[in-house]
Amino acid sequence: MIGLAVAWRAAQRGMRVTVLERDQPGAATSWVAAGMIAPISEARRNEQPLLHLGLASARAYPAFVQELIEASGRDPGYLSCGTIAAARDQDEAEALDRELALRQSLELPVSRLLPSEARRLEPSLAPALRLALEIPDDHAIDPRKLTDALATAAAAAGVQLRTGADVSELQISAEEVQGVRLADGAAVRAEQVVVAAGVWCESLGGIPAAARVPIRPVKGQILRLHDPAGPGLLTRALRMRAGYVVPRGDGRYVLGATTEERGFDTTVTAGPVFELLRDAIELLPGFSELVLDECSAGLRPSTPDSAPAIGPGALHGLHWATGHYRHGVLLAPITAQLAAGALAGDELPELAAPFSPGRFAHLAVGA
Repeated sequence: MIGLAVAWRAAQRGMRVTVLERDQPGAATSWVAAGMIAPISEARRNEQPLLHLGLASARAYPAFVQELIEASGRDPGYLSCGTIAAARDQDEAEALDRELALRQSLELPVSRLLPSEARRLEPSLAPALRLALEIPDDHAIDPRKLTDALATAAAAAGVQLRTGADVSELQISAEEVQGVRLADGAAVRAEQVVVAAGVWCESLGGIPAAARVPIRPVKGQILRLHDPAGPGLLTRALRMRAGYVVPRGDGRYVLGATTEERGFDTTVTAGPVFELLRDAIELLPGFSELVLDECSAGLRPSTPDSAPAIGPGALHGLHWATGHYRHGVLLAPITAQLAAGALAGDELPELAAPFSPGRFAHLAVGA
């Protein structure tokens, strides 16, 4: 998703662009993502630069989606749904009050709801609900549809999309990027290379240790379900103690997601799936009647500080668009804008300064 968005924007800036994809576009992390555009729900006190970046990207989303529809003829599944954060017991209610206070201190739009008020908005919520927050400016999108639309729009803009092209190493001469070499030995010449390989960035050879961005995979298990009766069970995204339910607006729902330090393991296991379903059904009893369509696990790309690396790297011609961790879907529009600007030689705005790939220059490989 990130790579295709950058490619589309770069082509619009007049560049000749090739996307090298080892499989099919969006077949890994993007395919598994839930699709929340939720900078306010995800706000953390110690992540304010990331919050500002996320808010800017969320504001850009409606125009980004409309332009994408016009360019691709595809519906990317954007849903202006808002979010309800819900508490089941007193401990969760106290935690939710702290979350409310944080967002109020940051002057973010959020409202405290009594259980009765929350159930008027979402009648399917459990009667035992203790407290809720309404976050109207959080939205959602279908990452699978979004990736498909981006691939179509990029191709229409002149991007060459090469699938089955496994990049093995960056080619460098005199500290300048010359292109890349593929696993089959073929070379692809390029004046500039954008590394948008997610959790597989570490497997890319040819990059000196001081020029690398350290990335580790963080596993997330996630479920997809549908309601045979159609839409209506839930109209807003639902945030729970350790998970979420995201509606697609057509009777389909996504339930996720675990956060596990398991390396490159993508197996689906019974315990986490049970816990996700239990938590969802306790807050949304009707969820127990849904049909389970898919259980999967994906790998989020995380940097040591859990913030993305966007922009020029330590070598001339090397650029990064990776490390988005939980926020890849949210940050796709702003990442594409910033990365394409950097490729065109624009000076990056102050908003992007905290996400410079150069902040990791002091770390050893794999740190």
